[in-house]
Amino acid sequence: MAEVTYIWGTGRRKTSVARVRLKPGGNGAIVVNERDMEKFFTRESERLAVRAPLKATRTLNKYDVLVNVAGGGVTGQAGA
Repeated sequence: MAEVTYIWGTGRRKTSVARVRLKPGGNGAIVVNERDMEKFFTRESERLAVRAPLKATRTLNKYDVLVNVAGGGVTGQAGA
């Protein structure tokens, strides 16, 4: 069984901190605090902020994104 190598990163905005893992070879699923992104971020503007870096780098459907976010409000968490 092949071992999966994750790409790790950290994002911050105001008092929010996001720890992000990218899983290569994924289908574009985004999970935030063990919940589907659509359920965690209820506003479309927040979802767009989360997807923006992936769209800018044209990698939206190349990785599965696993995020642990804490602190601040929901909009700050989306920006982190």
